Amino acid sequence: MTPPQRSHFRWHPGPPAWGSAMIAGLGCALPLLLGLFSAHPGFLWAALGAFQAAQANPLHRLGMLRMLMFCALGASSVALGFWAASHAYAGILVFALFGFLLAWLQRYGSEAGKLGISLAICLCIGQGQEGLGSLNNPAAIAMLFILGGLWVMLLAFGMRGLHGLRMWPYMPRFISIFKVLRRYAKRLPQQQWRLHALSCTLAFALAGLIVNLANLERGYWLTLIVVSTLQLDFQGSLVRALQSILVSVAIAGLLILLGYSLQDPATLVAILLPLIALCRGLQANHYGLFVLQIGVCFILLADSLALDWDNAEMRLLNALFGVVLALFITLLEHGLRQLPKRHAPRVDRQSKQ
Repeated sequence: MTPPQRSHFRWHPGPPAWGSAMIAGLGCALPLLLGLFSAHPGFLWAALGAFQAAQANPLHRLGMLRMLMFCALGASSVALGFWAASHAYAGILVFALFGFLLAWLQRYGSEAGKLGISLAICLCIGQGQEGLGSLNNPAAIAMLFILGGLWVMLLAFGMRGLHGLRMWPYMPRFISIFKVLRRYAKRLPQQQWRLHALSCTLAFALAGLIVNLANLERGYWLTLIVVSTLQLDFQGSLVRALQSILVSVAIAGLLILLGYSLQDPATLVAILLPLIALCRGLQANHYGLFVLQIGVCFILLADSLALDWDNAEMRLLNALFGVVLALFITLLEHGLRQLPKRHAPRVDRQSKQ
């Protein structure tokens, strides 16, 4: 896989955004605390919407527009994933479409890719949460998700007011934005992007199909590992790909061990909220590390109010299935990358003769 930003596997943090970190922490804290006291599953969706909206920095020129896009599109993705969980064949098409959409957005740079990966994660969580609570209406789930995002946007408006900024900034011309995005798209070779798009589409479709056909509980432990692993920068190296898969296995194992050892939603929420604020305040610029950051936070958010952490085997099996699928797609892509190199010497020999 080749994400939009190619660089060495280092942290590359941007300047600390402690204002955005405070908004993310407070935005997720209110619905999670209400969920702890009331045990209503709707507050979990509000917390997910709050975290999704908090990925944008409201002080930037396009920050409020990005926050609105993250919230609205994330709610649509969650609802689609929830609906696709009960429609196996339609779910394959939805997951394949989102895989292609992610690869298409990655053509236009890291920021567009971050939007795509966030939507893909929302789709996976929507599918994995189906049947776990009393809510069974995708429209209601989308509205709860939007309410959490609106709560974060209210905090963002207050933050802009404290900085003496306009409540809604002046928007640049969309023509200039499209020109910048087109420059990013021209940097990526077409053949390389087509292979990347094929891998993303196939991986998403197979992951969604396995979760639907096997009727796996909390299937996002499978789909999110596939999504996050295949977004890391392999740079055409099979060794780096295997290292990335091992990193995903290690992170999943640590998260499962943490939840199994605690088995207390209140303690898990107390650990999760500072982690969310820290990850948002020190958000990585490197695309692959950003995927790992939000992937960990989304998984812990989705399971923060869960009462079945004693069933660690189910989560571990889902994670292992995801690792096997990610390994299969990685080997397939590596083999397809090697085909032009193998045919090139034959062509040279024939031309010389």
